[in-house]
Amino acid sequence: MARTTVDWQAWDAVLFDLDGVVTPTAEVHMHAWEKMFTTYLTARSTADGVAYAPYTEQDYYSYVDGKPRYDGVRSLLASRGIELPEGTPDDPPTAETICGLGNRKNDAFSEILAAEGVTAYPGSKRLVEELHRLGIPLAVVSSSRNAPAVIEAAGMTDDFAFVMHGGLAAELHLPGKPAPDTFAHAATVLGTTNARAVVLEDAINGVAAGHAGDFGLVIGVDRGAGADALTEAGADLVVTDLAQLLGADGAPEEDR
Repeated sequence: MARTTVDWQAWDAVLFDLDGVVTPTAEVHMHAWEKMFTTYLTARSTADGVAYAPYTEQDYYSYVDGKPRYDGVRSLLASRGIELPEGTPDDPPTAETICGLGNRKNDAFSEILAAEGVTAYPGSKRLVEELHRLGIPLAVVSSSRNAPAVIEAAGMTDDFAFVMHGGLAAELHLPGKPAPDTFAHAATVLGTTNARAVVLEDAINGVAAGHAGDFGLVIGVDRGAGADALTEAGADLVVTDLAQLLGADGAPEEDR
């Protein structure tokens, strides 16, 4: 595996997106969104007598990936010309509102996570361990309200000094990605500035957030969004696995 040299000791903090960067839960989110939207659009097509375009994998990257949950619902529905009341976060999953559909997706995610569990990407785990060895503080910055549960399920609760998740962002009235505010807050909590922090992201919106916040280094992780798209969004470099960012001492055996 090719390595990309990063002088980690030149930075004060490293900020990880979670789903698709540390853990493969982006796939769980993808399946949950597909389940919810396929069921909803099919029922809506029957009710309205309109053949709405079916939900596809590309819809995830175009309208949902990296966004807070309700923003993802709103964006996908807008692409189909569907308008719904906003509702409130307390809406039941049966409610036909933006929040109701978002909560319906969350139920699907929780069911899949409970059934399948989650394990961190081996390369991501190795990079986290190396950064701990170097004494660099780490944070997770995720749009998902499920981030703490995912980190716990992966056995990594003690690996991150701070977790910025969707619920906390809402409490603090911070706009979600592609705005840089959640990353900036995490950098502040870790005692540094944007210019002294590294962002690792697999979502176009997340990379755009890192770029918009003038973070010192923005690393795109290509899990399907495409290297060109991540670079265009503002990634300074793109890898396909975080093991590529390990120095010689942390490199896998076959790379030594």
